Amino acid sequence: MFNLVLVEPEIPANTGNIGRTCVVTGTRLHLVEPLGFSLDDRALKRAGLGYWENLDVHVWGSWEEFLRGEGLDTPAGAKRLHFLTKKARRIYSDATYRDGDYLVLGKESAGLSEELLAAYAERCERIPMLPDGASLANAESWKHPADEDLDHAALRQQDICGNFVDPNDWRISALNLSNAAAIVLYEALRQTEFAGIEG
Repeated sequence: MFNLVLVEPEIPANTGNIGRTCVVTGTRLHLVEPLGFSLDDRALKRAGLGYWENLDVHVWGSWEEFLRGEGLDTPAGAKRLHFLTKKARRIYSDATYRDGDYLVLGKESAGLSEELLAAYAERCERIPMLPDGASLANAESWKHPADEDLDHAALRQQDICGNFVDPNDWRISALNLSNAAAIVLYEALRQTEFAGIEG
């Protein structure tokens, strides 16, 4: 069984979608506080649909509590961690995944902290993506109109996928958290010959 770890997730719908993916793959979900929502949040339940009750989910008060609780606070334990970040050199598909490993993702607005990435630099992986200029043909339409009201401007600080975007230049800059989690989880499952996945 794999473990998917969300460090300080902020958007309930992303966590709900990830929870649904965990249920159908037999993956344990770990949520590291603080969370940007309540676990009773309607948006979380709506995204997770009826699956949430079947989810193997553990909530941890801090990163350190998570490491101790899972026995990952040793050099051998650290080798079970895979940190997903756009700042890594190694591509996720070049990593070797083993049953029981932990796939770690950060919060939607900022990803994983610089301190965490520095502490586990050799365990960091990324999903390759086109730069915004190549992937957004309509980039100009994302710019903030001068006459836009403030309420509308606040809504535009997240794109349609829930990504936080810079209101000054409206870049995508990363995949939605639930998309990134699914991509890496399915690669890990493929490598470990999960039933139904042929590689």
